[in-house]
Amino acid sequence: MARYDLSDEEWQMVEPLLPRPGKGKHRVDDRRVVNGIFYVLRTGAPWRDLPERYGPYTTVYNRFNRWARRGIWLKVFEELAQRSPHSLHLIDSSIVRAHQHAAGRKKGGEDHAIGRSRGGLSTKIHAVVDQDGLPVKLLITPGQASDKTAAPVLLGALPPGTVVADRGYDSSALVALVRDRGGEAHIPTQSRVRIQRSVPADLYRKRNLVERFFCNLKQFRRIATRFDKHAATFMAAVALAASRIWLRAIESSP
Repeated sequence: MARYDLSDEEWQMVEPLLPRPGKGKHRVDDRRVVNGIFYVLRTGAPWRDLPERYGPYTTVYNRFNRWARRGIWLKVFEELAQRSPHSLHLIDSSIVRAHQHAAGRKKGGEDHAIGRSRGGLSTKIHAVVDQDGLPVKLLITPGQASDKTAAPVLLGALPPGTVVADRGYDSSALVALVRDRGGEAHIPTQSRVRIQRSVPADLYRKRNLVERFFCNLKQFRRIATRFDKHAATFMAAVALAASRIWLRAIESSP
């Protein structure tokens, strides 16, 4: 088995989540194709440089893109994320630079979630992780997007829980949203605010889990730098990388 290929246990978890072949249709070996996709995501290699053991690169590339447009890869992630007990929600974001191939889009066209931040053209990945540091919700936006704007979208799709975030999420509206949904928000206030909101130190330190998640996510070189032009395909890549993090955690659990 090659270095980045799925183990037998990982494949047993992924296979039932993939679409079944249509009647009378022969589909190239799914496991080989998925392993080829993970090879590209992990190494950052161009699709054309895919090793021959994964078959024609066009087959792997086309399957990735076709299923990205159908939302298959995102559904795989969502199915795995349902294993979380959702007792704690740690939210944060991280910026990735958009390669010139991804940034070369026409003005006024489709929104590809690429914007301009201090690092140049970039995309921001927003994530919520649970008490084990495993991702439960993902979102991508242009690099200059506000964390406060993305937070309601992320948390609104999750069960109520204890939410922990840094000062970048300080918003009375967000705190009220979490409270009204039956959760509890632990978000420190900005220093300029007269009435300070305190957060238990031991709980706030758990934010390290979401920071570590982003470190693990960016070990996938095709995530650390965005090469995909379309938002749907980059979102699919992020979802697949997050799925692999889930698979490894499940496989290593006692």
